[in-house]
Amino acid sequence: MQSLTLLAQGAAASTKVGNPLVNIGIFIAFVGITLVIVLRASKNNKTAADYYAGGRSFTGTQNGTAIAGDYLSAASFLGIVGAIAINGYDGFLYSIGFLVAWLVALLLVAELLRNTGKFTMADVLSFRLKQRPVRIAAAISTLAVCVFYLLAQMAGAGALVSLLLGIDQKLGQSLVIVIVGALMILYVLVGGMKGTTWVQIIKACLLIAGALIMTVWTLANFGFNFSELLGKAAEVAGNPEILNPGMQYGKSETSKLDFISLALALVLGTAGLPHVLMRFYTVPTAKEARKSVVWAIWLIGAFYLFTLVLGFGAGALIGPDRIKAAPGGVNSAAPLLAYELGGTVLLGLISAVAFATILAVVAGLTITAAASFAHDVYASVIAKGRTTPEKEMKVARRTVLVIGVFAIAGGIGAQGQNVAFLVALAFAVAASANLPTILYSLFWKGFKTRGAVWSMYGGLGSALLLIIFSPVFSGAETSMIPSIDMSIFPLANPGIVSIPLAFLLGWLGSVTDKRIEDPTKAAEMEVRSLTGVGAEKAVDH
Repeated sequence: MQSLTLLAQGAAASTKVGNPLVNIGIFIAFVGITLVIVLRASKNNKTAADYYAGGRSFTGTQNGTAIAGDYLSAASFLGIVGAIAINGYDGFLYSIGFLVAWLVALLLVAELLRNTGKFTMADVLSFRLKQRPVRIAAAISTLAVCVFYLLAQMAGAGALVSLLLGIDQKLGQSLVIVIVGALMILYVLVGGMKGTTWVQIIKACLLIAGALIMTVWTLANFGFNFSELLGKAAEVAGNPEILNPGMQYGKSETSKLDFISLALALVLGTAGLPHVLMRFYTVPTAKEARKSVVWAIWLIGAFYLFTLVLGFGAGALIGPDRIKAAPGGVNSAAPLLAYELGGTVLLGLISAVAFATILAVVAGLTITAAASFAHDVYASVIAKGRTTPEKEMKVARRTVLVIGVFAIAGGIGAQGQNVAFLVALAFAVAASANLPTILYSLFWKGFKTRGAVWSMYGGLGSALLLIIFSPVFSGAETSMIPSIDMSIFPLANPGIVSIPLAFLLGWLGSVTDKRIEDPTKAAEMEVRSLTGVGAEKAVDH
């Protein structure tokens, strides 16, 4: 995610990389193809299940590919390759962290949520607790995660595409953000979950195919001898320590603690990201959900192995000094490697992959936020269940417009800012507010409504406060507001404090809540989540 930060900071001074006309041509071709697919998918959007969950018509293979498309962001491609090229072993820790995070999300949470839910995370949390307070709290945390994630992606989109198209002016970057936002609104408004899913499937295929081609091409340059590649990377870097742990983390006790905190947020936050979890409501049966798990793990695992070769390949063929000096800093490692290997054409294809990546992620975030407001706040709280699927879908589409406009304005305003602040907040909120409540709801019969509300609001509030008072927000040159200093919390990520606090508040709220919850609901939820019995009834009625 830090890749988006560096892109946002470096793009203003960027020069064109490759041929912008080729990049534009590939962008237009991609947009044209996906628009046709979205328009075809929109013909079947007749019910709420069609719009929110794609009619539950996707196979496990299709959904697993879409999950990979939703999960693998531009940061996974650009940021991790750059981190490995510069920091070697420590950079690869990001790949390991993201993959382990996915395993936690899939094996501990995803299928259980699908078996008990309908469209959103709040459906699961309110299954056996009081509807109104739990749905409001869940919707607030979901919207918080989605909005901050959206702002970061939109700001990163402006910087990334401007870099690849050779647009230096801030006005040009703003125009790019408006175009990306308009496409996002169109895709979600017209195609719903079905159209969004097909965009994510195409994006996943492009990203993994592009990474595979570059990986084979890179290894071919070293006679398919990975040891020779590593040796060359260490030689070009002038530092054999690049192959050992400790270049980026471990220099001080604070940096060690910060890494643990970041790892907690990434690993546990992923399991609470609502736009990833929502993908499991798009399959018809629990069996297909399990198939999605297997397919997604293979695709995501393979991709992160590719990043190991690409990162050290960029270090060996380009060199850390050239990468740092290039527009976009460490994020230029993958584009520079593509240009080194295949010239303008390969760079153009990689540019299209990066653009598709951002577009797919923001579309997934937008439909998740719209579903959360329309289904959880409007239908369940405001209308108190007295509404129709048609009215709910109208509210969802209006919400898409509002969120889209807000994301465009926020992305323009966030240009040049430290957007890692926004991503860190999204992961911290997901790990602190969402995951403890999800786990308690699924596995603890004694969990009460007060515990859910305390955990979600406490996790959200503590994560927000700790980041505001951290070096990420102020007090350093790379801070969001460098001109002031109110950083009294030394760590860049609050996960090591806010996550345990959210678990503690969930337990404390439950044991002090004297109201008696319906025990049959807890038993029903346990059986349904673990076995899938009644899942089809739960999701379709």
